[in-house]
Amino acid sequence: QVQLVESGGGSVQAGGSLRLSCVASGRTFSRNTMGWFRQAPGKEREFVAAIGWSGVTSYTDSVKGRFTISRDNAKNTVYLQMNSLKPEDTAVYYCAADSGKLTSVIFPTATAYNYWGQGTQVTVSS
Repeated sequence: QVQLVESGGGSVQAGGSLRLSCVASGRTFSRNTMGWFRQAPGKEREFVAAIGWSGVTSYTDSVKGRFTISRDNAKNTVYLQMNSLKPEDTAVYYCAADSGKLTSVIFPTATAYNYWGQGTQVTVSS
């Protein structure tokens, strides 16, 4: 069982930056693929970024060049550095973890992840 706790959300103006953190419990963190998803009001949850156990990363097109995902296995923590934020980035951001099967492929779908955090709100004003 993995528990995930996100932090770092808040309100910023367009062009600003935020760094989200997600701390995971459990002893398998280094083997988990970790992802960030977001859900805006009235919209479906969408993939934002993920990082595999090997450090390989994947991003949705709309955040490439602006967001950076990273992980610190010693701290059981995954980060999402968000720069040049836009109003359309406004959403609740969720951290997710897969089952720790050391998969070499990152799947940008919610069904590939087994554990979810409670979410943290990010609001970007114009």
